[in-house]
Amino acid sequence: MTSGTIYLVGAGPGSPDLLTLRAARLISRARLIVHDGLVDPQILALARPDAKLISVAKSRARHTMQQNDINALLVAEALKGKDVVRLKGGDPFVFGRGGEEMEAAHAAGVAVEVVPGISAANGAAAAAQIPLTHRDHASIVSFVAGQCKGLTQQNWAGLAGVGRTLVIYMGVSTAAQIAEKLMADGLAPDMPLAVIENAARPEMRVLRGSLAALPQLVAAKKVKSPALIVIGEVTAQLVAQSVTQSVGVEAK
Repeated sequence: MTSGTIYLVGAGPGSPDLLTLRAARLISRARLIVHDGLVDPQILALARPDAKLISVAKSRARHTMQQNDINALLVAEALKGKDVVRLKGGDPFVFGRGGEEMEAAHAAGVAVEVVPGISAANGAAAAAQIPLTHRDHASIVSFVAGQCKGLTQQNWAGLAGVGRTLVIYMGVSTAAQIAEKLMADGLAPDMPLAVIENAARPEMRVLRGSLAALPQLVAAKKVKSPALIVIGEVTAQLVAQSVTQSVGVEAK
């Protein structure tokens, strides 16, 4: 029996309108879709009526399925001759663990195609009209994960500050540690930031504040995932000017 193909597909930041054409076509044709918890229900609704949808949603407190088990599931279904659409929020290769799934497929001799998506960082920043780089304010942008093993030991020195933008994925639950870590590295307590919750969705919120007040902002506004933290001068210089009334914006 000929093996199927595993398609690692980026679903973008939320809105179906931000899918690539390739992603939309694969979703609409797929008979088997393995998706994570960040994929908007409107995107899943694009699947054909007889498609089998398997959720492998993860949260900080509960994993429906461990990553090794997800890898094994994808490979097992492909070895049965099935094409598998592995649907991920954002982009598969930006904190999506797509590299691990690709390696598992290669090890089993299964064909893989990677379909990039608009990353959560790019999608959130665009929806909030915050340019991650700007000639006057930032020439460097860095992406880090705020929820991972050994957070306190990671060296973030120099990733944020004047002329730089730092985007933190999965940082809501560790906001206090993140603020403490960055200030200990020398970042000014009054460095402006924005927290973007539910980017590119009708319920999106853009919350502004300072680095020192980040833990209080997250707690007071009851921020929940999916949310990104953008730290840098671009958030102060441009958010107030450019975000339209259609977006929920709350100042510090």
